Amino acid sequence: MKTLIDLAVGDVLTQPDWLEVTQNMINQFADATGDHQWIHLDSERCKSESPFGTTIAHGFLTASLMPKAFGEVIAPSEKVASMINYGIDKLRFLEPVKSGDAVKYTFTLSETVEKRQGKLFKVDGKCILKSSGNAALVGSFLMLAVLRP
Repeated sequence: MKTLIDLAVGDVLTQPDWLEVTQNMINQFADATGDHQWIHLDSERCKSESPFGTTIAHGFLTASLMPKAFGEVIAPSEKVASMINYGIDKLRFLEPVKSGDAVKYTFTLSETVEKRQGKLFKVDGKCILKSSGNAALVGSFLMLAVLRP
């Protein structure tokens, strides 16, 4: 497993294991964000009124699982003092993540930029659904590696 510093533009990293998105995770995310829309929480109503037939994860829950996945594909580096979320250039939710489905993330390093504070990494991420093999989310994420002197 490579460290972030050892990656080259074009390197592709794939999360090794599927992660099940449970209703409990969805409920906790709803409580943390205050987004209690019925499509995420009310399974009975979803059976009759939702086009998906079941509850679905919040799009931003799917996006927020990205750091965990990235941590599973990158080895720690003594050269990096801290990793800072620097932003998202583009984010699209292409398919819903249904409660009980599993996801896996793939990352491609698309750009690096030297900054005064460290090195900025632009990573194109994709969240794949186990049930269909389709992308649920795609986006370009920015991470700043604050380097040790």
